[in-house]
Amino acid sequence: MSDRTIRVVLADDQTLVRAAFAMLVESARDMEVVGQAGTGREAVELARTARADLVVMDLRMPDLDGIEATRLIAADEDLAGVRVLVLTTYDTDEHVVEALRAGASGFLVKDTRPAELLDAIRTVSAGDALLSPGPTARLIARLLRAPTAPPALPDGGPDCLSDREKEVLTLVARGLNNTEIADALSLSPLTAKTHVSRIMGKLGARDRAQLVIVAYESGMVAPGAT
Repeated sequence: MSDRTIRVVLADDQTLVRAAFAMLVESARDMEVVGQAGTGREAVELARTARADLVVMDLRMPDLDGIEATRLIAADEDLAGVRVLVLTTYDTDEHVVEALRAGASGFLVKDTRPAELLDAIRTVSAGDALLSPGPTARLIARLLRAPTAPPALPDGGPDCLSDREKEVLTLVARGLNNTEIADALSLSPLTAKTHVSRIMGKLGARDRAQLVIVAYESGMVAPGAT
């Protein structure tokens, strides 16, 4: 495990919820809470001033909701290293997809187990997307391919990728990690990681969550694909 301490900002309009999450995060040796926000604007400001690595963001907040707050953080070049992990009450919340488009790196439902929240913070902070297979992934796939979905592709989209990179992107969209991609394509984990990094660079993606969005919105991966 890395010796680096993950600096976390907690954003939720309910004081008791923030307090509970703060106690949990502080119980982990590799994390510390560097700020608590009760509104979206406070979350954006704390992301800047507290030198946060990650913001745990509630979607529904006063003043500025979690989606707009996420969008402001993702659009700020000075906050390029800050990740956003969205919390929602229900895994059928269609606003989750809006948050992913805005720049969130993943999402969890609020009733998740404590250990899962800590693992999620570590996963997202490391630059991976928290988009596990199952109903939530199918929800994302369905909504991203809806006729009303606005385009969110860079110029050319996946057409700028090599055939191998397209293979890797497809596997990323299906929820595989680097080791699993390496096994599927008979590559070394380091080579798989390198491919993912190059794809992110070519597509201008912040993280794997945005790669998933590109794969679905371009039609490379269809809803329900296995």
